[in-house]
Amino acid sequence: MNKIWKFLQYGYLIIAVIFFIEGIVRFNTEREKSYMWFGFSIFITFVFFFKRHFRKKVEKRNAQH
Repeated sequence: MNKIWKFLQYGYLIIAVIFFIEGIVRFNTEREKSYMWFGFSIFITFVFFFKRHFRKKVEKRNAQH
């Protein structure tokens, strides 16, 4: 199960890239909504790094037992 999570965590980065691209596409027409898409992209990137850090911490703790 842990190997599945290693691959699924990269889904967060894919979604962040999609949101970033959506922000770029909407930048000229709907500037306020584009900032929202950029914000989501940044937030999801932070979620990716937080979950990766937490997963590695749990793996390290489980390896010690």
